[in-house]
Amino acid sequence: MESINQKIDFAFSNNIELYIKREDLLHPIISGNKYRKLKYNIMEAKKSGHYTLLTFGGAFSNHILAVAGAGKEFGFSTIGVIRGDELENKIIDNPTLSKAKEFGMQFYFVDRTVYRDKEDPFFLQRLREIYGDFYLIPEGGTNFFAIKGCEEILIDYDKDFFTHITTAVGTGGTFSGLINSSRASQNLIGFSSLKGSFLSEVIRNFVSKNNWKLDCEYHFGGYGKVSDELISFLNLFYKQTSIPLDPVYTGKMVFGVIDKIKKGYFPENSKILMIHTGGLQGIKGMNLALEKKNKKIIEYYEE
Repeated sequence: MESINQKIDFAFSNNIELYIKREDLLHPIISGNKYRKLKYNIMEAKKSGHYTLLTFGGAFSNHILAVAGAGKEFGFSTIGVIRGDELENKIIDNPTLSKAKEFGMQFYFVDRTVYRDKEDPFFLQRLREIYGDFYLIPEGGTNFFAIKGCEEILIDYDKDFFTHITTAVGTGGTFSGLINSSRASQNLIGFSSLKGSFLSEVIRNFVSKNNWKLDCEYHFGGYGKVSDELISFLNLFYKQTSIPLDPVYTGKMVFGVIDKIKKGYFPENSKILMIHTGGLQGIKGMNLALEKKNKKIIEYYEE
């Protein structure tokens, strides 16, 4: 399945052209990079005779909802191990978890200390004692099969036309797939949504090319953190382009790319392709959190 490349018609200097690949439009529930990451995992689960998918995530996880939606669509039972035992009695107030439950997902809530060791063999054995056999998908979905799926994001035209490819980075799977499928002559930039550069080591485990860099300047305080400046940017960008961006991943990446263009980072005649990795379902949860703090909210969210 291919997604469209939409041109951003801003008046940039140095003859720079900017496009965004609308991976968010691939599927209404399993959107963006989650569609890519789950494609071959679903095939492998079926091939190995599994009927249940188990994975991990937080309160507003795109991955949790995508796995729940994939389970419903492809006939799997699904289990979500959720970070934060205080959420167990708040499912109805959580748009992500309530939707995942609607799709049939069962939840296993754990406190944050237990969650840190979620892939410990003893913990996984305990889960198998409770739920029986299952196909394990890592938090965020990144594994060999996920990277294989993300290698299909770029088509030949993208590899021949664009000088730069950019994406948001959470666990490194999408970025690794893009690097693997890119031309050696292309430049790839991953914009980390987390503090710190440790993801570079993770990515190196999956790639062999050196045509990439991890940019850690636009995380806005860390994973899930936003500012009034970022929210204002997202609202203005939507008014100018009619393209909705999520505030955790793609929104920060787009902010970073445009900021770097303005600062003269990209060479003259650069042709830049930004990857929209979806995640729009998380906007409602973000707005709920912002409203509680009397902060500026994302204005384009629709039910």
